[in-house]
Amino acid sequence: MKFEYQNTSGVTKSQINMTFERLRPYISTLKGISKKNTYEQLEASINAPSDEKIVKVINKTIKQKVSDKLKYIIVIGIGGSNLGTMAIYEALKKVKRSSPLKEILFIDTPDDLDLEYLLSKVEQNITDKEELLICSISKSGGTAETITNTEIVYSYFERIYPNISERLVVVSNEGSKYWKAAQEKNITTLPIPELVGGRYSVFTPVGLFPLAAAGVDIKKLLLGAKEVSEGALAKSVTKNNAAVSAIILYRQYKKDRYIHDTFLFHKQLESLGKWYRQLLAESIGKEKNKHEKVVHVGITPTVSIGSTDLHSVGQLYLGGPKDKITTFVSALKVQSFLFSVPKNRLFPNLVPMVSNLSAHKLIGAIMQGTKIAYKKKRLPYMEITFDDITEKSIGSFMQFKMFEVMYLGHLLNLHTFDQPNVENYKSETKKILTK
Repeated sequence: MKFEYQNTSGVTKSQINMTFERLRPYISTLKGISKKNTYEQLEASINAPSDEKIVKVINKTIKQKVSDKLKYIIVIGIGGSNLGTMAIYEALKKVKRSSPLKEILFIDTPDDLDLEYLLSKVEQNITDKEELLICSISKSGGTAETITNTEIVYSYFERIYPNISERLVVVSNEGSKYWKAAQEKNITTLPIPELVGGRYSVFTPVGLFPLAAAGVDIKKLLLGAKEVSEGALAKSVTKNNAAVSAIILYRQYKKDRYIHDTFLFHKQLESLGKWYRQLLAESIGKEKNKHEKVVHVGITPTVSIGSTDLHSVGQLYLGGPKDKITTFVSALKVQSFLFSVPKNRLFPNLVPMVSNLSAHKLIGAIMQGTKIAYKKKRLPYMEITFDDITEKSIGSFMQFKMFEVMYLGHLLNLHTFDQPNVENYKSETKKILTK
C-alpha cells in the first residue's frame, strides 16, 4: 500500500516535521503498548492483529460450526459490530472468483421490509439448518437494535428448525450480560477484548469469525495489518505515513477544512469508506476535550465513488467552498474480467478516443484527470494506492486508518475512544419504550 500527499495540500514539510515532534511521546506510548501485547489500554486494539489466541479460538469454532453445507451467514450488529466485516466482505466478494465466498447477510437497523426479504430469501434456499449460521454481535447486549433483530431472526428459524440455537454464535465482552445469558442457554460465545471499542474491533472475533466462516483468508488480512503497524509506530517522519496523514488532516482542520472526503475509485470499496466514516466521526467528533472543556470539535467524513460521484457532487467539490480535504483511494490491479470497447463499434463516431479501451484503463484515466483538476484548483488531497484488492491490502488500509485516527485525536486533545453522545439517543429511546 502506497501513501502520498501533494504539494498543493497547503501543508509544508516544516509544518509536518514540527507537528510530528508533538506526536513523538504518543508514538512511544503506542510502542510500549505494542510490546506488552495485551489489552490493558484503550489503544490496545493495535495488538489485535498479533493475537494468536483469538485466531485459535476462531479456528476451533469454525471447525465446529462451518461445513461444506453452509450457504448463508447472517451477521446481526450495528455500527462497529458489522461495518468492518461488511467493508472487507464487500471489497472481496467480487474478486474471489476462483473460491467464491459464502454469502453474508447483514442485519442492522430493524426494518420490516428488509427483515422479510432477507429471512424469506434464506428460508426458500435452505433445507438444512447446517446451511445457516447466525452471528449476533454486541459488546454488552444493551443495544436495542441488535437484541431486537436477534430475537426476531432466532424465533423465525426456530419454528422451522428445532435446536436452531446450535447455529447461533454470540460475540460479546467476556462476562457481559449478553455473554452470561448466552452461556446459560448453552449458546456458543466468542470474546471481544473489553477495552477494544466497536469501531476498532474488526481484527477481533467481531470481524474475523464471520469473515473466516465465509471463506476470507484471515491470516492474510492480519498479515497486512501487522506489516502496517511497524511503519505506524516508527519515530521517523519519513517512515510513519499514518502519522503524516493525521498531521495533514489536523493542519487542514486548522485551516477551516472541516470535511474529509474519501474518494474511492472502485465501487466494491464503498463499504470500506463507510467503515472509515464511523471510525473518524465517532473518534473525532466531540463536545468536550480531554480537559472537559466544551470545544465542539469534529471533521465530517464523506464517502465518494469514482466516477459516479463526479457526476453528482463533482461540481460542488471543484467549484464550491474550499472546506474539504480529500483522500483518493484506488488499486493498481483488480482481479476481474477485463472488458474493452470492441473495434467494430455500434456508435463509432461517439467518443472516438474510447475505441479499444478497457474499462479499467478508462477509470484510471478519469482518476488521473480528477487529480489534475484538483491540483489546478489547488484543492488539497492525499492518495492511497493498493497493489491489488486482496485480504492483505484491505487489512493494511484498515490498520493504517486506525493508527491515523489515534494520532489525529491526540493532536486535537480528544478522548478518541469514547462516544458519550451516542448514549443520548439510546437513553431517550429507552425512556420511550418503558413508558
